[in-house]
Amino acid sequence: MSDGPDRSLIESARRALSTVPGQGVVGLAVSGGGDSIAMLHLMAAVAQRPLAVATVDHRLRAEAAAEADQVAQVCAGLGVAHEVLVWSHGAVTGNLMDAARRARYGLLAQWAAARGISAVMVAHTADDQAETVLLGLARAAGLDGLTGMRPSWQQGGVAFHRPFLDATRADLRAYVQRRGLWFVDDPSNDDPGFDRVKMRLALASLHEVGITAPGLAMVARNLAAVQADLRRLVAEAAGRLVVERAGALEIDRAGFAALPGEVARRLVQAGLLWLSGADYAPRAEALARMVQALIGGRGATLWGCRLVHRTSGALLVREPRSAGPEVALGAVWDERWRVTGPGEGVVRAVGAVGLAQLPDWRAAGIVRDAALVTPGVWDADRLIAAPLLRSDAEYSATLTAGFGLFLLSH
Repeated sequence: MSDGPDRSLIESARRALSTVPGQGVVGLAVSGGGDSIAMLHLMAAVAQRPLAVATVDHRLRAEAAAEADQVAQVCAGLGVAHEVLVWSHGAVTGNLMDAARRARYGLLAQWAAARGISAVMVAHTADDQAETVLLGLARAAGLDGLTGMRPSWQQGGVAFHRPFLDATRADLRAYVQRRGLWFVDDPSNDDPGFDRVKMRLALASLHEVGITAPGLAMVARNLAAVQADLRRLVAEAAGRLVVERAGALEIDRAGFAALPGEVARRLVQAGLLWLSGADYAPRAEALARMVQALIGGRGATLWGCRLVHRTSGALLVREPRSAGPEVALGAVWDERWRVTGPGEGVVRAVGAVGLAQLPDWRAAGIVRDAALVTPGVWDADRLIAAPLLRSDAEYSATLTAGFGLFLLSH
């Protein structure tokens, strides 16, 4: 492969693959767009390990199925495994783009986890990053809203990476055009009814005054560096003041009260996001009330979580009524837990009904508020196993990411 004008793209692909540990399969999220088709060809050209591709058909455009079939043909020509993931949905209310994004990454995480794929590459560019920063500015966002898209993150036990955030959309499109490679233009990318498209149009105008996609992407990187420093401070505070036990967080109230305000706020925010699996933090006013409740020794509920006052401190735990619906054994339950074992049981919260079937559950040393929302394996109304509350050689329950890892990766 000639590396003249494409040297930086080739190096980005090599660098991304080198950051994935081991020699297992690396996943690629590929639509028919020029960005992701370029990523597919770049990764296939430099990979020294197997690749697998997933294309998400959101069932929002009639042409999507045919485009997914075409991606499959491209993959076949490259000797790369390919699957189509379909978002099955009825009428979508609210923010369509946000709903589609959530569904897309949920499907990709499930696909990767089911196949033992630990990392998935996504082809976002500096233009996507710039549009995200502009969206944040339009919403008068704070630091977190102006750092743009993360270069990498964890979801459902799978690491997602964006290796081309330093490259422009034009760079990737030029790569495929020089080689005469197939790609398509999604018409929704030009629909001004979507906020992101509005930012794309605004960015074209801002170019005249020196505000460019690479420049805004650099702003995002600079702010992300500040965010990373704050994240480390929060992680250090958590290491001193927080104990993770059975999926709940025990917090030293006196030590928490002495923290700088922003560190305290971010620590509670991280706890809520980790417990709930939510993509977005609660509103600032509600979060501030939760922080004050913790300092003041009061109970509170927010974002599907409960703050429970205890003499020895505070407990931040999942709210029972907000725990996720039952899932098949082996799937991720409540966005955090993976329970494995024999048979065909389903996984849902132990709850009061389950505790009643475990007369010795207190021997596990887990307080009731936390025990209620630990995962159980059920056969109808019969509790088969509660791995965190009763030792069982056949069943195990593990978190997709502990709180410490979550703090450093979000």
